[in-house]
Amino acid sequence: MKTTLAHQLADYTCAVRFEDLSKDVVHEVKRRVIDSLGCALGAWNEEPFVIARKVAADFSAAAGSTIFGTDHKAPPDWAAFANGCGIRYFDFNDTYLSKEPAHPSDNISAALAVAESVGADGRDLIAAIAIAYEVQCRLCDAASIRARGWDHVTYGTFSTALASAKLMKLDSTNTRHAVNIAGVAGAAMRQARAGELSHWKGVAFATAARHGVFSALLARQGMTGPAPIFEGEMGFEKQLGVSLGNVGEKFQGSPTMILKTSIKYWPAEYHSQSAIEAALFLRDQIGDISKIKGVLIESHDASVDIIGSEPEKWKPKTRETADHSLPYITAIALIDGEITDRQFEPERFKDPGVWKFLENVKVERNAELSAMYPDAVGNIVHVDLADGRRLTRRVDYPLGNAKNRLKDSAVEGKFRALVEHIIGESRAKNIVELVWKLDEAKNVDELMQALQVPKKK
Repeated sequence: MKTTLAHQLADYTCAVRFEDLSKDVVHEVKRRVIDSLGCALGAWNEEPFVIARKVAADFSAAAGSTIFGTDHKAPPDWAAFANGCGIRYFDFNDTYLSKEPAHPSDNISAALAVAESVGADGRDLIAAIAIAYEVQCRLCDAASIRARGWDHVTYGTFSTALASAKLMKLDSTNTRHAVNIAGVAGAAMRQARAGELSHWKGVAFATAARHGVFSALLARQGMTGPAPIFEGEMGFEKQLGVSLGNVGEKFQGSPTMILKTSIKYWPAEYHSQSAIEAALFLRDQIGDISKIKGVLIESHDASVDIIGSEPEKWKPKTRETADHSLPYITAIALIDGEITDRQFEPERFKDPGVWKFLENVKVERNAELSAMYPDAVGNIVHVDLADGRRLTRRVDYPLGNAKNRLKDSAVEGKFRALVEHIIGESRAKNIVELVWKLDEAKNVDELMQALQVPKKK
């Protein structure tokens, strides 16, 4: 089969050049790197990132990749894993919504790790990131796999393998083998996001990224992979029970899909972003929360299915469950008047008073909002007051949405808020300046060094 999807992906990856990218795409890649590094350093002290750094630090490589915040160079696949855990843990990095949802900036840990290990310049790194976004988002457009019990990070094994192959300058044949190797052992179970959530919710893509980098490393040395990996009798489509249709034909021209993705303004699962905005608006009108008798959240099907239906969402016992709970997130926005990392500390989400409040929070499906999804990501929040009044606020395109973009200053502000308490104001400013000039960088060494977290005296 000469026109398999793996062939099409490989040929496309090898053909794209930095010079093909629009100014808007280049600029957006820089914004996502700033945002992702902020999320990672902001999660510096969080348990999964600490665990991942400790494990990765046991391995060293002469031509390795720096673990964020340190001066230790691990093999690039291990660095991609550790750094990916940091980027993802707060659930604060960007989002793409389609038949399958995704957090495409998860790809950045792999791209940075490989770029450093091979000495790639900033332009090559930007092109690789744009390709990763293109691949993951278009696969998300092609088919939903979560309904079949598979996790969205499965698509990330392909996107990270291709970004890695691009940075390694593999030819089309070896790039295709990287895809084949990535696919044959890359399917991840959706159980990572079902029921009471664990650390693995924020680690699943980091594992996919590690596998994608590892696949490209093997292909670079001549390892071949099984084909056709997508269309074969025991391949991806058959095993996962989906059809990817003619998605391969869409990989033409310059990458643009990053322009359709959204940056998060609040550190919570994306389907809750518009509910947060609505709740905070109503909070300003209510003042005294003791006046609240009940809350009704009308939401779209994807939101209800993912973060608004399981009983655990009304009594979250882990951070991962709390930041994936539509009732909790909306309720705590009304109670506290803010959504920050503080709202996802155990003493807050396990507060008996909060659980009592949640007993009067209901979630219902709204057909109109469902019909608008994923173009709009709407929620309607109704607050019933003790005096009989009902206050209502609807938000379809929350702050940071592709149709309601954050200004560069807001992206920088989010970065500073996440990292200044970890690395200080001057270091934070330096990182931002380096990323804005990424297309001029001969390599990423200076950026990796700038990320080092000062050791406590």
